[in-house]
Amino acid sequence: MKQRKQKAKKGEYDVIIIGSGCAGYAAAMYSGRFNLKTLLLGDNAGGKINLTNVVENYPGFIRTTGTELTEKLRNHAMDYKNFVKMKQERVASIKKMGGCFFAETDEGREYSGKTVIIATGTRDRKLNVPGEKEFEKKGVHSCALCDGPFLKGKTVGVVGGSDSAAKEAMLLTQWAKKVYIIYRGEKIRPEPINFQRVKDLARKGKIEIINNTNVKEIKGDKTVTGVILDRPYKGSKKFKLDGVFISIGAEPRSEMAGKIGAGLNEKKEIIINKSSQTNIKGLYAAGDVTDSEFKQAITGVAEAVAASYSAYRHITEDKIVTC
Repeated sequence: MKQRKQKAKKGEYDVIIIGSGCAGYAAAMYSGRFNLKTLLLGDNAGGKINLTNVVENYPGFIRTTGTELTEKLRNHAMDYKNFVKMKQERVASIKKMGGCFFAETDEGREYSGKTVIIATGTRDRKLNVPGEKEFEKKGVHSCALCDGPFLKGKTVGVVGGSDSAAKEAMLLTQWAKKVYIIYRGEKIRPEPINFQRVKDLARKGKIEIINNTNVKEIKGDKTVTGVILDRPYKGSKKFKLDGVFISIGAEPRSEMAGKIGAGLNEKKEIIINKSSQTNIKGLYAAGDVTDSEFKQAITGVAEAVAASYSAYRHITEDKIVTC
């Protein structure tokens, strides 16, 4: 039976935040500080950083976990509970009518706000090769912290050459007997400190890097048994692996922003200015979904703070009593 849509009252909230990761929580915290009636909507509490085992580059925390960091950000936001509400609902669409924004969720509920901050983050990019979909969660994975323990004593490969790929490989050495990093480029490109750590593990025989190579197919029976490479490695394009972790970047979750008319760049990232404003008045964005070049938890949080301040100025200086 189709769920009946619950209509919203106009101007129900000052700010609607879409996304419950670091940027979303930071936006909620600052919106609460500005005494703005705030609603945060998100279906993945904590966002992708929850899957990060060790965080060493967030100022003020020499070392923490992704889960601990997002929990602290969420708790800080909820310290302003008189102004901030959070609901675990996925926003299906947003629209703007008569100067007011309306957000509709999968549950059929509709919420309205004077402003909207989009902090929807990214989704993992796929290899799009034969066998990837067939063996998903049967040897094909994207999260070492989640699925690494299931491959204890096995031989696994990490496809990718970024800092994230390097960290996935290092974490996998806790369980796997050998980890191969398979990268299409000349040289992997993690942060210098992590590059050194990878080289140290390589000297110990825990990690081996295969450069200038692509995975063309993932093979298996009930689970992954190996991959086909685009060039021979040690005399063969067939390469035995018990698991494959895909770490080749991410795609912005910007579809709803595009549909409402927000400007997107060629990568489909939301274009913002230094105040986190989009080309639509009252619509802001922050975090990995934006066109900022350097994507980190701390930069996303900074953009979220700017977005909250911009929303506050828009509401107060333009004297928006209701929409």
